[in-house]
Amino acid sequence: MFEQINGGVCAAKGFKAAGVHAGVKKNSNPDKNDLALILSEKECTAAATYTLNRVKAAPVYVTMEHLENGVAWGVVVNSGNANACCPMSHENATAMAQAAAKLTGHNAEDFAVASTGVIGQTINIAAIEAALPAAADKLERSEAASDSAARAIMTTDTVKKEVAYSCEIGGKTVTVGGIAKGSGMIHPNMGTMLCFITTDCAITHEMLEDALRDIVTKSFNRVTVDGDTSTNDTCVVLANGMAGNELIEWKNEDYDKFYEMLSALCKTMAKMIAADGEGASRLLTCVVKNARSEECAERLAKAVVGSSLVKAAMFGADANWGRIICAMGYSKAPFRPEYVDIGFASVAGEILVCEQGAAVAFDEELAKKILTQSEITIDINVNEGEDSAECWGCDLTYDYVKINGDYRT
Repeated sequence: MFEQINGGVCAAKGFKAAGVHAGVKKNSNPDKNDLALILSEKECTAAATYTLNRVKAAPVYVTMEHLENGVAWGVVVNSGNANACCPMSHENATAMAQAAAKLTGHNAEDFAVASTGVIGQTINIAAIEAALPAAADKLERSEAASDSAARAIMTTDTVKKEVAYSCEIGGKTVTVGGIAKGSGMIHPNMGTMLCFITTDCAITHEMLEDALRDIVTKSFNRVTVDGDTSTNDTCVVLANGMAGNELIEWKNEDYDKFYEMLSALCKTMAKMIAADGEGASRLLTCVVKNARSEECAERLAKAVVGSSLVKAAMFGADANWGRIICAMGYSKAPFRPEYVDIGFASVAGEILVCEQGAAVAFDEELAKKILTQSEITIDINVNEGEDSAECWGCDLTYDYVKINGDYRT
């Protein structure tokens, strides 16, 4: 139905990007990009989701204001400082938009603004304003440009998160591409981490917003790394209509195709984020099936991948299924423990470790082999209904504490 292609946020027609080093963080690596700019050749329909944390960073509020009319031209974003809970935060977030607007011939309200990094320290706005002209000069539509922007938004990330897909809608090739960042301070009670999506699809604001909000709940909101919801989480999607497809105004076959493609992109990046959790060595996928409802299945799966004890057991390749059923028990989701089957799977094979809520004899050596792989699936069958859900997380390693013990300094 759709295919994965290269190009990230520059894959869709009419979108350019750039990433540069501004030196937002004191004594930062001069070879590390920390300022990104994304710009469309045409005005875009825009939609976004935001953190559900009661403490929101200034860029979140500024972006909410700027996208209230449902249109935008671009995004300006920095890493190295969250611009949250600090003096002049709102003024500096606005200044970022104003500087980007001045350099590109637009208004400040035409830009979404985002920041990521340390909370509580005043952002070095002078460094950003000084570096933005270089970013504007480097704007281009290329794989390298998307790569430079993707790397500019990384903080403790060890790999960039970037993907793009294309498919035919109404006889036209429509493309969607995105970049994201996320490694720590990630928990499902959110809009998302930082994610910027571009598409050349012609679609109304209402349809774009409906699609994004529903997809985020089933992708980014099903990721947990450490149980902490950030102050800066933002997901923005820009649609400039340059693919030339007939405008999607209602939920028809064209909408369904676009929805599936956008959903695939968001789920792919959600799994990238989970796999790159701070200090992680394993990607965990928890699949809960035959639940009473999708909501029930999601609650159960989130509790399992969010459990510190489960995560620690996966780090140790320990088939300790008791921790899994325990996490299910405090999830507040309805289920009958005596119906539950639990198994593990990876490229090394699969194994059943619990049946009807009780232990079964299993090969410990095979279980160990399965759980030492880089991607592990925790399979749970609650045997009570027809609905399912899957959530993603990672193991808990010694490195997580090392990374976060001195993150600020």
